[in-house]
Amino acid sequence: MLSTKEFVDARLYPDETALIQDALRHLLRARPGLRVELATHKYKAGEISLAKAAELAGVSWAQMKDILLERGVTLRLGPEDLDEARAEVESLRAALPQER
Repeated sequence: MLSTKEFVDARLYPDETALIQDALRHLLRARPGLRVELATHKYKAGEISLAKAAELAGVSWAQMKDILLERGVTLRLGPEDLDEARAEVESLRAALPQER
């Protein structure tokens, strides 16, 4: 079994945290269902907004809303504060196609 220390000792990563973050990114790319599960969990826990959940899950806002409703999750509509409103606007802007 490989250890994170071996990757750091081989100077493939600067530290174990960088290795773990890279491994998690690859895991989520390889298993998109995990992205949806993680986004659902974080939304239910109140850690992220609907827009952020959609971004994390890699789906549209409307799709994420449907996913949450199908799973019986109560929606929290509207930002709770100005920072959350700004974060939602930025997430939506990032999801829009870029103008040429």
